[in-house]
Amino acid sequence: MGKTIAFACTCGALRGHLVDISPAAGTRALCHCADCRAAEIHASGHDPAPDPVELFQTTPDRLKIDAGAEHLAAFFLRKPSFLRWYANCCGATLFNSPARPTISSLSMQVSRLADAAPLGPVTAEAFVPGAGGKTSHKGLLKFIAAAMMRIAAARISGRWRQTPLFDAKGQPVAVPERLTEAELAALPS
Repeated sequence: MGKTIAFACTCGALRGHLVDISPAAGTRALCHCADCRAAEIHASGHDPAPDPVELFQTTPDRLKIDAGAEHLAAFFLRKPSFLRWYANCCGATLFNSPARPTISSLSMQVSRLADAAPLGPVTAEAFVPGAGGKTSHKGLLKFIAAAMMRIAAARISGRWRQTPLFDAKGQPVAVPERLTEAELAALPS
């Protein structure tokens, strides 16, 4: 059995924990993509560049909200199939998920966790900047394969229904904000 790890937004109004966490429960990764950077800027005003955003990709049934669920908010950045979740009390980015609960995936912001040690080492890195504006990836095939296995196992077992991010009808618990063209134009792309 894995560890329970607490998390909180910056002001502490929204708190929860991840359960049964170990390196086998997910993949720890660094993402340098413009969308992760843009989401952080939109929600909190903080630009993480040149540093990447560190994520732990797992399944939403491991996520528990203990307090402040009313502060949970979401927005679509560029892809309407992908939600960015944050705390509207302080703008802290929290996690990313597909817009449908049947695709059981959750990428938790590692910076929000009280203890990252149980996650194990970083094993993947995406959109690593290189010469001439080109990007590369490290460990991407293993990352994708592991994510697909977790999604399939959650779908087959029915665990995909155990998520605090969607209601019983499969709708997000917070009405997702759609960014305007002007808001998108002001963000990195």
